[in-house]
Amino acid sequence: MTYAIEAEGLVKRFKETEALAGVDLGAHKGTVLGLLGPNGAGKTTAVRIFATLLQPDGGRAQVAGHDVVRDAGVVRALVGLTGQYAAVHENLTGTENLLLIGRLLGMSRRESKARAGELLERFQLTDAAGRAVKTFSGGMRRRLDLAASLVGRPSILFLDEPTTGLDPHSRGELWDMLRGLVADGATALLTTQYLNEADVLADDIVVIDKGRVIAEGTPDELKSQVGGQVLQLRPLLGRDLERVHALVTREAGGQTQIEGELVTAPVKDPQLMPAVVRTLDREGIAVGELALRRSSLDEVFLALTGHRAEPGDAEGNGGAAVHEDDNELQKAVMRP
Repeated sequence: MTYAIEAEGLVKRFKETEALAGVDLGAHKGTVLGLLGPNGAGKTTAVRIFATLLQPDGGRAQVAGHDVVRDAGVVRALVGLTGQYAAVHENLTGTENLLLIGRLLGMSRRESKARAGELLERFQLTDAAGRAVKTFSGGMRRRLDLAASLVGRPSILFLDEPTTGLDPHSRGELWDMLRGLVADGATALLTTQYLNEADVLADDIVVIDKGRVIAEGTPDELKSQVGGQVLQLRPLLGRDLERVHALVTREAGGQTQIEGELVTAPVKDPQLMPAVVRTLDREGIAVGELALRRSSLDEVFLALTGHRAEPGDAEGNGGAAVHEDDNELQKAVMRP
């Protein structure tokens, strides 16, 4: 099977820390692969290796069939990268940032200007093109950052938590733009701590923890693995919440949560709901709300890793802060 992005047995160590401990993953051409995991799981390290900034200590990684170590120059010409923090120059205008990257990539002044105009229009930045980036909103900077990663017309994108810190509206705009790029034939590897983002955008998902793959599949397949549905229950009287939680936990065999005024539990046995109803009736507990709904990726993540995802991955697998590496990532991708 041919993948646009592929890793086999990928290993990376930083002194005593094994950031990646034999990771296997693959993304088909024209799809989005979501790479999920807790903070420090190894996601950004994997992106750095694919972007040719780091060399693996073991295993292999390929992009469009090219080895990221032996064919690093070829790989850089094929990929675009957007890191966790916008890597654009604040004192330059939007147009000047894109022109600069075009010239660094070897384009003529005319080609660079045409490409900059095309991308500014596509990312709805034409009206602000002549303004210094320091006057841009967060969402505008992220759009410009994504546009910058596309100047060289890459066929493969690495998006390392691209919507970190954005408001819901700006995040939705970036989602729409990514969908458009993939519809045009691009392949993307997306790391994110916003699990609804992965649910909406990813065709396939790989979950890693402590440098190892712990689950993979489509969003629906992962939800089915930990219980395709969730029982959601709210007692009529708030004072009964802890008691209801204990009773549901006993019937469900663990993995129940209290979320505000609700008790939730994954449904692995179709008899769970009637069993809970009978128990509550026997105990004389009145119910204000009782429903079944589909599992969310957040609940999948909780079941797999033991805690919920937290936005902002601060992998320190080399001692350097993530935001300090983003400019290096951009520079690495732009090198001929």
